Amino acid sequence: MTKPTGPTNTYARTLIGMLEKTKLPVWRDVAEKLRASRRSRVALNIVDLERNAAAGETVVVPGVVLSNGELTKALHVAAWKFSPAAAEKIRKAKGSTLTIGELMEKNKEGIKVRIMV
Repeated sequence: MTKPTGPTNTYARTLIGMLEKTKLPVWRDVAEKLRASRRSRVALNIVDLERNAAAGETVVVPGVVLSNGELTKALHVAAWKFSPAAAEKIRKAKGSTLTIGELMEKNKEGIKVRIMV
């Protein structure tokens, strides 16, 4: 049986290390989700954001955001990765897209940040 090694992407390793150093529960939870294998990572569609997030809310997707569905409210979405069409739909709804690292720099305390899984 092979030994699990975690992510091999250097940016992912750096981000996980940075998130774990904060010692705050919200960022440690995001780091734990990012440490999962690629097959286990979160993949959310725009329709999931539309259903489960309130207008103006800041959400973190520790995985990829895909473009299925329509978004009618402005959200601030931070994710590991966005499909180009998903990023366009979020911006068209007057929302913003950020990387998880960018959100952590802006909001070090993780105040009013919701993790979507």
